[in-house]
Amino acid sequence: MPDIPEKMRAVQLQNYDGKPESLSVAEIPVPRPGPGQVLVKVAASPINPSDLAFLAGMYGFKKPLPATPGFEGSGTVVAAGSGVMPRWLMGKRVACTAADPKIAGGVWAEYVVTTAQFCVPLGASVEIEQGAMMLVNPLSAWAMVELARSGEHKAIVQTAAASALGKMIIRLGRKFGVPVINVVRRPEQVEVLRKMGAKHVLDSSAEGFDDELKKLANELSATIGLDAVGGPLTGRVLRQMPLGSRMYVYGGLSLRPCEVDPGQVIFEGKVLAGFWVSAWLARKSIVEKMKIARQVQKMIGNELKSDVQAKVPLQEAVKAVQQYMGNMIAGKVLLMP
Repeated sequence: MPDIPEKMRAVQLQNYDGKPESLSVAEIPVPRPGPGQVLVKVAASPINPSDLAFLAGMYGFKKPLPATPGFEGSGTVVAAGSGVMPRWLMGKRVACTAADPKIAGGVWAEYVVTTAQFCVPLGASVEIEQGAMMLVNPLSAWAMVELARSGEHKAIVQTAAASALGKMIIRLGRKFGVPVINVVRRPEQVEVLRKMGAKHVLDSSAEGFDDELKKLANELSATIGLDAVGGPLTGRVLRQMPLGSRMYVYGGLSLRPCEVDPGQVIFEGKVLAGFWVSAWLARKSIVEKMKIARQVQKMIGNELKSDVQAKVPLQEAVKAVQQYMGNMIAGKVLLMP
Protein backbone atom coordinates (compact mmCIF):
# COMPACT_ATOMS: atom_id res chain seq x y z
CA MET A 1 0.00 0.00 0.00
CA PRO A 2 1.45 3.40 -0.96
CA ASP A 3 2.21 6.00 1.68
CA ILE A 4 -0.89 8.11 2.30
CA PRO A 5 -0.25 11.69 3.45
CA GLU A 6 -2.03 13.29 6.37
CA LYS A 7 -3.13 16.32 4.32
CA MET A 8 -4.43 16.85 0.77
CA ARG A 9 -5.58 19.64 -1.51
CA ALA A 10 -9.32 19.80 -2.10
CA VAL A 11 -11.80 22.24 -3.64
CA GLN A 12 -14.00 23.81 -0.96
CA LEU A 13 -17.44 25.33 -1.51
CA GLN A 14 -18.26 28.13 0.93
CA ASN A 15 -21.76 29.17 -0.23
CA TYR A 16 -24.56 27.56 -2.23
CA ASP A 17 -24.90 30.52 -4.59
CA GLY A 18 -23.63 29.02 -7.86
CA LYS A 19 -20.79 31.53 -8.14
CA PRO A 20 -17.32 30.20 -9.07
CA GLU A 21 -15.91 32.77 -6.62
CA SER A 22 -17.46 30.75 -3.78
CA LEU A 23 -14.90 28.04 -4.50
CA SER A 24 -11.36 27.86 -3.19
CA VAL A 25 -8.65 25.23 -2.87
CA ALA A 26 -7.59 24.38 0.68
CA GLU A 27 -5.45 21.87 2.49
CA ILE A 28 -7.59 19.49 4.55
CA PRO A 29 -7.08 16.09 6.23
CA VAL A 30 -7.07 13.01 4.01
CA PRO A 31 -10.22 11.03 4.90
CA ARG A 32 -10.01 7.40 6.01
CA PRO A 33 -12.36 4.67 4.75
CA GLY A 34 -14.84 3.04 7.10
CA PRO A 35 -16.65 -0.29 6.77
CA GLY A 36 -17.67 -0.95 3.18
CA GLN A 37 -15.68 2.04 1.91
CA VAL A 38 -12.47 2.66 -0.04
CA LEU A 39 -10.03 5.55 -0.38
CA VAL A 40 -9.36 6.53 -4.00
CA LYS A 41 -6.33 8.55 -5.08
CA VAL A 42 -7.99 10.74 -7.70
CA ALA A 43 -6.51 10.98 -11.19
CA ALA A 44 -9.20 13.08 -12.90
CA SER A 45 -12.68 14.46 -12.25
CA PRO A 46 -14.99 16.25 -14.71
CA ILE A 47 -17.29 19.20 -14.22
CA ASN A 48 -20.87 18.17 -15.08
CA PRO A 49 -24.18 20.09 -15.14
CA SER A 50 -25.13 18.19 -11.97
CA ASP A 51 -22.04 19.68 -10.29
CA LEU A 52 -23.15 23.18 -11.28
CA ALA A 53 -26.59 22.46 -9.81
CA PHE A 54 -24.91 21.32 -6.59
CA LEU A 55 -22.85 24.54 -6.42
CA ALA A 56 -26.08 26.54 -6.72
CA GLY A 57 -27.85 24.52 -4.02
CA MET A 58 -30.26 23.20 -6.66
CA TYR A 59 -29.32 19.52 -6.51
CA GLY A 60 -31.36 16.89 -4.66
CA PHE A 61 -29.35 17.33 -1.46
CA LYS A 62 -26.88 19.65 0.24
CA LYS A 63 -23.84 18.82 2.35
CA PRO A 64 -22.66 20.84 5.36
CA LEU A 65 -20.39 23.71 4.34
CA PRO A 66 -17.57 23.96 3.60
CA ALA A 67 -18.07 21.00 1.24
CA THR A 68 -15.94 19.40 -1.45
CA PRO A 69 -17.91 19.16 -4.74
CA GLY A 70 -17.44 16.62 -7.52
CA PHE A 71 -19.78 13.72 -8.21
CA GLU A 72 -17.55 11.46 -10.32
CA GLY A 73 -13.96 10.74 -11.23
CA SER A 74 -11.34 8.05 -11.61
CA GLY A 75 -8.23 6.92 -9.80
CA THR A 76 -6.65 4.09 -7.86
CA VAL A 77 -7.93 2.47 -4.66
CA VAL A 78 -5.14 2.96 -2.10
CA ALA A 79 -6.89 1.98 1.15
CA ALA A 80 -9.85 -0.19 2.04
CA GLY A 81 -12.22 -0.46 4.98
CA SER A 82 -13.62 -3.75 6.18
CA GLY A 83 -15.62 -5.92 3.81
CA VAL A 84 -15.05 -8.29 0.91
CA MET A 85 -15.63 -5.77 -1.89
CA PRO A 86 -13.38 -3.01 -0.47
CA ARG A 87 -10.53 -5.51 -0.10
CA TRP A 88 -11.14 -6.85 -3.62
CA LEU A 89 -10.88 -3.31 -5.06
CA MET A 90 -7.56 -2.62 -3.33
CA GLY A 91 -4.94 -1.47 -5.85
CA LYS A 92 -7.38 -1.39 -8.80
CA ARG A 93 -8.01 1.52 -11.17
CA VAL A 94 -11.64 2.51 -10.80
CA ALA A 95 -14.32 4.91 -11.92
CA CYS A 96 -16.12 6.18 -8.82
CA THR A 97 -18.93 8.44 -7.74
CA ALA A 98 -19.66 10.39 -4.58
CA ALA A 99 -23.24 11.34 -5.50
CA ASP A 100 -24.63 10.35 -2.11
CA PRO A 101 -25.62 12.69 0.75
CA LYS A 102 -24.08 10.24 3.22
CA ILE A 103 -20.63 10.68 1.64
CA ALA A 104 -19.10 13.83 3.11
CA GLY A 105 -16.44 14.59 0.52
CA GLY A 106 -16.51 14.98 -3.25
CA VAL A 107 -14.12 13.97 -6.02
CA TRP A 108 -12.65 17.45 -6.67
CA ALA A 109 -9.76 16.53 -4.41
CA GLU A 110 -6.53 14.55 -4.34
CA TYR A 111 -8.27 11.75 -2.42
CA VAL A 112 -11.88 10.74 -1.88
CA VAL A 113 -13.61 8.20 0.33
CA THR A 114 -16.60 6.52 -1.25
CA THR A 115 -18.70 3.39 -0.89
CA ALA A 116 -17.13 0.36 -2.57
CA GLN A 117 -20.39 -0.32 -4.39
CA PHE A 118 -20.03 3.07 -6.08
CA CYS A 119 -16.73 2.00 -7.70
CA VAL A 120 -16.37 0.24 -11.05
CA PRO A 121 -13.02 -1.41 -11.95
CA LEU A 122 -11.62 -0.10 -15.24
CA GLY A 123 -10.42 -2.46 -17.94
CA ALA A 124 -6.84 -2.13 -19.21
CA SER A 125 -8.05 -0.63 -22.49
CA VAL A 126 -9.94 2.25 -20.81
CA GLU A 127 -7.99 5.48 -20.49
CA ILE A 128 -8.08 6.87 -16.96
CA GLU A 129 -9.47 10.21 -18.22
CA GLN A 130 -12.37 8.60 -20.10
CA GLY A 131 -12.95 6.45 -17.03
CA ALA A 132 -13.37 9.63 -14.99
CA MET A 133 -16.42 10.53 -17.09
CA MET A 134 -17.97 7.05 -17.24
CA LEU A 135 -20.56 6.97 -14.48
CA VAL A 136 -22.67 10.12 -14.88
CA ASN A 137 -23.15 10.51 -18.65
CA PRO A 138 -22.30 7.17 -20.32
CA LEU A 139 -24.03 5.09 -17.67
CA SER A 140 -27.07 7.39 -17.68
CA ALA A 141 -27.28 7.27 -21.48
CA TRP A 142 -26.98 3.49 -21.46
CA ALA A 143 -29.61 3.12 -18.73
CA MET A 144 -32.17 5.40 -20.36
CA VAL A 145 -31.81 3.79 -23.79
CA GLU A 146 -32.26 0.46 -22.01
CA LEU A 147 -35.49 1.82 -20.49
CA ALA A 148 -36.68 2.58 -24.02
CA ARG A 149 -35.67 -0.82 -25.39
CA SER A 150 -36.96 -2.91 -22.49
CA GLY A 151 -40.23 -0.95 -22.51
CA GLU A 152 -40.60 -1.67 -26.24
CA HIS A 153 -40.83 2.02 -27.11
CA LYS A 154 -40.35 2.48 -30.85
CA ALA A 155 -38.68 5.92 -30.66
CA ILE A 156 -37.30 8.47 -28.18
CA VAL A 157 -37.75 12.23 -27.79
CA GLN A 158 -34.95 13.97 -25.93
CA THR A 159 -34.30 17.56 -24.87
CA ALA A 160 -30.83 19.15 -24.48
CA ALA A 161 -29.83 16.93 -27.36
CA ALA A 162 -26.61 18.86 -28.10
CA SER A 163 -25.20 18.05 -24.65
CA ALA A 164 -22.55 15.39 -24.10
CA LEU A 165 -25.18 12.96 -22.84
CA GLY A 166 -27.57 13.89 -25.64
CA LYS A 167 -24.96 13.01 -28.25
CA MET A 168 -24.45 9.64 -26.56
CA ILE A 169 -28.20 8.98 -26.78
CA ILE A 170 -28.04 9.72 -30.51
CA ARG A 171 -25.15 7.30 -31.06
CA LEU A 172 -26.75 4.57 -28.95
CA GLY A 173 -30.05 5.00 -30.79
CA ARG A 174 -28.23 4.54 -34.08
CA LYS A 175 -26.41 1.44 -32.76
CA PHE A 176 -29.60 -0.24 -31.52
CA GLY A 177 -31.92 0.93 -34.28
CA VAL A 178 -34.04 3.24 -32.09
CA PRO A 179 -34.98 6.54 -33.80
CA VAL A 180 -34.32 9.65 -31.68
CA ILE A 181 -36.10 12.99 -32.05
CA ASN A 182 -33.62 15.59 -30.83
CA VAL A 183 -34.83 18.89 -29.35
CA VAL A 184 -32.35 21.79 -29.11
CA ARG A 185 -32.83 25.52 -28.55
CA ARG A 186 -30.53 27.22 -31.07
CA PRO A 187 -30.03 26.93 -34.87
CA GLU A 188 -26.28 26.32 -34.50
CA GLN A 189 -27.02 23.29 -32.34
CA VAL A 190 -29.17 21.90 -35.15
CA GLU A 191 -26.15 22.07 -37.46
CA VAL A 192 -23.86 20.42 -34.90
CA LEU A 193 -26.17 17.42 -34.58
CA ARG A 194 -26.84 17.13 -38.30
CA LYS A 195 -23.10 17.02 -38.94
CA MET A 196 -22.78 14.06 -36.59
CA GLY A 197 -25.51 12.25 -38.52
CA ALA A 198 -28.63 12.94 -36.44
CA LYS A 199 -31.71 12.57 -38.67
CA HIS A 200 -34.43 14.24 -36.59
CA VAL A 201 -33.41 17.58 -35.06
CA LEU A 202 -35.90 20.28 -34.00
CA ASP A 203 -35.21 23.80 -32.71
CA SER A 204 -37.64 24.71 -29.91
CA SER A 205 -37.14 28.41 -30.68
CA ALA A 206 -38.28 27.99 -34.30
CA GLU A 207 -41.77 28.83 -35.57
CA GLY A 208 -43.91 25.73 -35.98
CA PHE A 209 -41.84 23.65 -33.54
CA ASP A 210 -44.84 22.24 -31.67
CA ASP A 211 -46.70 21.13 -34.81
CA GLU A 212 -43.57 19.59 -36.29
CA LEU A 213 -42.78 17.72 -33.06
CA LYS A 214 -46.34 16.38 -32.80
CA LYS A 215 -46.30 15.15 -36.39
CA LEU A 216 -42.91 13.47 -36.05
CA ALA A 217 -43.57 11.96 -32.61
CA ASN A 218 -46.79 10.37 -33.81
CA GLU A 219 -45.29 9.13 -37.08
CA LEU A 220 -42.44 7.41 -35.21
CA SER A 221 -44.54 6.37 -32.18
CA ALA A 222 -42.12 8.15 -29.87
CA THR A 223 -43.70 7.21 -26.53
CA ILE A 224 -40.70 7.80 -24.25
CA GLY A 225 -39.16 11.20 -23.50
CA LEU A 226 -35.86 12.07 -21.81
CA ASP A 227 -35.80 15.58 -20.37
CA ALA A 228 -32.77 17.38 -18.95
CA VAL A 229 -34.27 20.87 -18.92
CA GLY A 230 -37.45 21.08 -16.84
CA GLY A 231 -39.51 24.28 -16.74
CA PRO A 232 -42.21 24.77 -19.40
CA LEU A 233 -40.32 22.67 -21.97
CA THR A 234 -41.15 19.43 -20.13
CA GLY A 235 -44.89 19.81 -20.58
CA ARG A 236 -44.53 21.40 -23.99
CA VAL A 237 -42.74 18.31 -25.34
CA LEU A 238 -44.94 15.80 -23.49
CA ARG A 239 -48.06 17.52 -24.88
CA GLN A 240 -47.02 16.67 -28.46
CA MET A 241 -46.21 13.01 -27.76
CA PRO A 242 -48.72 10.15 -28.35
CA LEU A 243 -51.30 9.06 -25.78
CA GLY A 244 -49.82 6.98 -22.95
CA SER A 245 -46.32 8.41 -23.36
CA ARG A 246 -43.84 8.46 -20.48
CA MET A 247 -41.43 11.33 -19.78
CA TYR A 248 -38.32 10.75 -17.64
CA VAL A 249 -36.83 13.91 -16.12
CA TYR A 250 -33.12 13.49 -15.32
CA GLY A 251 -31.96 17.12 -15.11
CA GLY A 252 -33.09 20.68 -14.51
CA LEU A 253 -30.94 22.93 -16.68
CA SER A 254 -33.61 25.64 -16.66
CA LEU A 255 -33.49 25.75 -12.84
CA ARG A 256 -37.29 25.88 -12.92
CA PRO A 257 -39.97 23.37 -11.83
CA CYS A 258 -41.43 21.12 -14.54
CA GLU A 259 -44.68 22.50 -15.89
CA VAL A 260 -47.11 19.78 -16.99
CA ASP A 261 -50.82 20.19 -17.73
CA PRO A 262 -52.79 17.89 -15.36
CA GLY A 263 -55.05 17.01 -18.30
CA GLN A 264 -52.17 15.21 -19.98
CA VAL A 265 -51.79 12.94 -16.96
CA ILE A 266 -55.51 12.49 -16.22
CA PHE A 267 -57.07 12.16 -19.67
CA GLU A 268 -54.17 11.17 -21.94
CA GLY A 269 -52.59 8.54 -19.71
CA LYS A 270 -49.21 10.24 -19.80
CA VAL A 271 -46.67 9.70 -17.04
CA LEU A 272 -44.02 12.03 -15.63
CA ALA A 273 -41.23 10.21 -13.78
CA GLY A 274 -37.76 10.96 -12.51
CA PHE A 275 -34.51 9.21 -13.36
CA TRP A 276 -31.38 9.28 -11.18
CA VAL A 277 -28.58 6.98 -12.27
CA SER A 278 -27.33 6.46 -8.69
CA ALA A 279 -30.73 5.10 -7.63
CA TRP A 280 -30.98 3.01 -10.81
CA LEU A 281 -27.57 1.48 -10.19
CA ALA A 282 -28.28 0.86 -6.50
CA ARG A 283 -31.13 -1.46 -7.50
CA LYS A 284 -28.77 -3.70 -9.48
CA SER A 285 -26.97 -6.73 -8.05
CA ILE A 286 -23.17 -6.94 -8.07
CA VAL A 287 -23.32 -9.35 -11.02
CA GLU A 288 -25.62 -7.01 -12.95
CA LYS A 289 -23.35 -4.03 -12.21
CA MET A 290 -20.28 -5.86 -13.50
CA LYS A 291 -22.11 -6.90 -16.68
CA ILE A 292 -23.30 -3.34 -17.32
CA ALA A 293 -19.79 -1.98 -16.61
CA ARG A 294 -18.27 -4.31 -19.20
CA GLN A 295 -20.84 -3.29 -21.82
CA VAL A 296 -20.35 0.42 -21.16
CA GLN A 297 -16.56 0.16 -21.21
CA LYS A 298 -16.64 -1.58 -24.60
CA MET A 299 -18.26 1.57 -26.02
CA ILE A 300 -16.38 4.19 -24.01
CA GLY A 301 -14.15 5.03 -26.98
CA ASN A 302 -16.99 5.23 -29.51
CA GLU A 303 -20.72 5.57 -28.80
CA LEU A 304 -20.10 6.61 -25.19
CA LYS A 305 -16.98 8.72 -25.67
CA SER A 306 -16.86 12.08 -23.90
CA ASP A 307 -15.24 15.09 -25.58
CA VAL A 308 -12.77 17.08 -23.47
CA GLN A 309 -12.24 20.80 -24.08
CA ALA A 310 -9.62 21.33 -21.36
CA LYS A 311 -7.60 19.70 -18.59
CA VAL A 312 -7.03 22.04 -15.67
CA PRO A 313 -4.94 21.61 -12.50
CA LEU A 314 -6.96 21.24 -9.31
CA GLN A 315 -5.65 24.54 -7.92
CA GLU A 316 -7.29 26.34 -10.88
CA ALA A 317 -10.77 25.00 -10.11
CA VAL A 318 -12.40 28.44 -10.21
CA LYS A 319 -11.07 29.03 -13.72
CA ALA A 320 -12.20 25.54 -14.75
CA VAL A 321 -15.78 26.09 -13.56
CA GLN A 322 -15.93 29.47 -15.33
CA GLN A 323 -14.67 27.92 -18.56
CA TYR A 324 -17.22 25.09 -18.47
CA MET A 325 -20.12 27.42 -17.61
CA GLY A 326 -19.16 29.61 -20.58
CA ASN A 327 -19.30 26.81 -23.18
CA MET A 328 -20.77 23.54 -21.93
CA ILE A 329 -21.33 21.97 -25.36
CA ALA A 330 -17.62 22.24 -26.27
CA GLY A 331 -16.85 19.24 -24.07
CA LYS A 332 -15.97 18.44 -20.49
CA VAL A 333 -13.42 20.33 -18.41
CA LEU A 334 -11.35 17.89 -16.39
CA LEU A 335 -9.83 18.74 -13.02
CA MET A 336 -6.47 16.98 -12.72
CA PRO A 337 -5.19 16.61 -9.12
